[in-house]
Amino acid sequence: MSEHTISVAAAEFGRDMDACYRTIEALMTQARERGSSLLVLPEACLGGYLPSLGGGGESEEAKQRRLSSLPPALELDGPELRRIIAMAGDLVVTLGFCEADGTARYNAAVTLHGDGILGSYRKVHQPLGENLCYSAGSEYRAFDTPVGRLGMQICYDKAFPEAARSLALDGARIITSLSAWPTARTATVERLEDDRWKQRFDIYDRARAVENQVVWVASNQAGSFGSLRFVCSAKVVGPGGEVLADTGVVPGLATATVDVDAALEQARGGGMYNLRDRRPELYHRVVQRHGVVGRPDSPEAELVASANTGGQ
Repeated sequence: MSEHTISVAAAEFGRDMDACYRTIEALMTQARERGSSLLVLPEACLGGYLPSLGGGGESEEAKQRRLSSLPPALELDGPELRRIIAMAGDLVVTLGFCEADGTARYNAAVTLHGDGILGSYRKVHQPLGENLCYSAGSEYRAFDTPVGRLGMQICYDKAFPEAARSLALDGARIITSLSAWPTARTATVERLEDDRWKQRFDIYDRARAVENQVVWVASNQAGSFGSLRFVCSAKVVGPGGEVLADTGVVPGLATATVDVDAALEQARGGGMYNLRDRRPELYHRVVQRHGVVGRPDSPEAELVASANTGGQ
């Protein structure tokens, strides 16, 4: 049976780990009460996100203040995630945290249930100086779960079509996109509905769903943390790009029941199956092994060509 009730959260998480556990437990309870088999929580929901995004004209004082207030770095097999596993039971849960691997830190996500971890992911695309705090991940990989084959990405990843496409080509039928997506830093507005980064967030969610014909589940942080104010807007999007459930600009839990197999068959079976109808043999000007190129006669293209031929 491929019908699943999916819940996705817009919720506030900070450095207080006990408060994080209480919020997660409350959201799990709500999800169970709604009959959900999948709950998607935000990026950085164990220990919170960064208090600001650095780089650019950041002062040394601001930089040191940001670096002194990083989220706790947790190990994949550590007690914090074991606690969530014990709480999850038969509920499949996707959540974000800061992963420690030796001295390296990663902005990471994990999908788990009562039997343990089903899949993990390290954020690949890093915005606005996030690389000053985290190392970057290096792969997109789908994996099997009780709710079907699933892929994960984090926040800024949704701005890159190749990220979601990689997961769809690896068989993901559901893609979870976890975010701590803030309002715009310039040309600010009072109403979150009018914020241009909020509108961009929504466009990406619908575009990634419809171009890959998958069920797209987008969580987000809520409230404020440090200098950041988050846009909420957690949602479930069907493979035709239709928004099935949405929290809007307030904290909450959006829930939708989806027959995943039927929804994908309807989207892909009407003569327009995007993954089947690709022409990758013609895309060589877009993506090359060693980078992205523009015009075939551009300096970047010449460098790529030289690298691909060993410089000969």
